[in-house]
Amino acid sequence: MMTITVCIGSSCHLKGSYNIVSELQKLIADNNLESQTEIKASFCLGECKNGVCVKVEDGPVISVNKDNIDEFFNEHIIKNL
Repeated sequence: MMTITVCIGSSCHLKGSYNIVSELQKLIADNNLESQTEIKASFCLGECKNGVCVKVEDGPVISVNKDNIDEFFNEHIIKNL
């Protein structure tokens, strides 16, 4: 099971973390990956200045927004499943 952690702390919340969670849920459902992935929330991933912080497993913290979420999903989730 791949764990995707999304920051929902103050800074990331203001930058749209709940929209990112919703979009990730949609992408996971669209690709039938519900049994292979789980989304968890975190209150801080330590990269507050960079936008909505997302981490896959123990990988690096990545800044995700509505403009790069498809690229993020394909590169860090699809390729690693």
